[in-house]
Amino acid sequence: MIVRPFAALRSTSENAQMLSCVPYDVIDTAEARQLAHGNPLSWLHVIRAEIDLPAGTDEHAPAVYTKAAENLTSFRKREWIVDESGPALYVYRMTMGDHVQTGILACCSVGEYDNGIIKKHELTRKDKEDDRTRYIVTTQMQTEPVLLTYRDQPGLEPLMEAVIRRPATLKSTSETGVVHEIWRIEAPQPFVDFFTRIPVAYIADGHHRSASASRARTECRGRNPNHTGREEYNFFLAAIYPASQMKILAYNRLAVDLNRLIPDQVLQRASEKFEIGKTQSPIPNGPRQFCLYLNGAWQLLRIKSQFIPQDDPVGSLDCSLLQQHFLDPILGIKDLRTDKRIGFVGGIRGTQALEQKVDRGEAAIAFSMYPTSVEQLMAIADAGQIMPPKSTWFEPKLRSGLVMHVF
Repeated sequence: MIVRPFAALRSTSENAQMLSCVPYDVIDTAEARQLAHGNPLSWLHVIRAEIDLPAGTDEHAPAVYTKAAENLTSFRKREWIVDESGPALYVYRMTMGDHVQTGILACCSVGEYDNGIIKKHELTRKDKEDDRTRYIVTTQMQTEPVLLTYRDQPGLEPLMEAVIRRPATLKSTSETGVVHEIWRIEAPQPFVDFFTRIPVAYIADGHHRSASASRARTECRGRNPNHTGREEYNFFLAAIYPASQMKILAYNRLAVDLNRLIPDQVLQRASEKFEIGKTQSPIPNGPRQFCLYLNGAWQLLRIKSQFIPQDDPVGSLDCSLLQQHFLDPILGIKDLRTDKRIGFVGGIRGTQALEQKVDRGEAAIAFSMYPTSVEQLMAIADAGQIMPPKSTWFEPKLRSGLVMHVF
């Protein structure tokens, strides 16, 4: 696996807290406008530049990308962000309560993404690819890292420990209390050498960013008659963590109606495939189990063993089992990508968010899921298969606006 040091564009140490922000794709325009209100340093002015245009502006309008580039230039002139003098790698540590995740911030090869050394497990949407590709090409920058993981190998931890003994170069605490710390690695070669022993990496989060980096590379290469393959547009920004440190939360489900059934009918039909019983806990304690919230009470569902496929890494996922044996046959929800009767709630919001939506009448039924494992994700990617939509919710989320890759 290729990791490449890069001359970063980064926040200054004193501005890191005010400047850094949530990733562009976890909030909408209204939320971005609220988060950036009263803070001219917020990086949301660059990655969500529509907040500086008239209300109602289409977030994909040409003016948004132009405004993003203008705001980027302004941030540079004000020296809220600075260009590093030379290429480096970075240690990136995130602390969320008791969970500590320490990895490397680097540039990875677009070519290795294209040829499958960096493996994917999700389909992407063309409209989202179009958006990020245009953003990258217009700003000449990748502002948010792709989250990558790999099967653990010894040797990286001592290298990182030697770096993090000194004060962090950048430090920021998110709105939810996650501490983000970044250290510049002054001597990156041992880290580069370590990753040559890693045969493959896996995209955990950031499939659209990866696909857009590939499309941007193609566009930039087409404009460059002297293309060599070493230009910065041939690489994309990534934060790389060992699999043992990755934390996946449940990606829970909601349905807006019961498909013209009453609750007793729903449970009766579910009993054909599931063992059902009342529970005091809204969280399943293991795989192949689901907690269902209906009529103000939680039920525990265990899928019967004869309905669990063997030697099928996708079909045996909990989200696949729920879809095949409940959402489709009982609630009539056939396509999670297009059906507007299904909703999704990341596990970071807790099961109370499910209860509230059902109790307020915003949904008729909710499903609390058991998290997909990193091992399942890697097995599916290794098999060249695709996970169902909304299968994984990684926490903590990488912070935007701390370190960027420019070309």
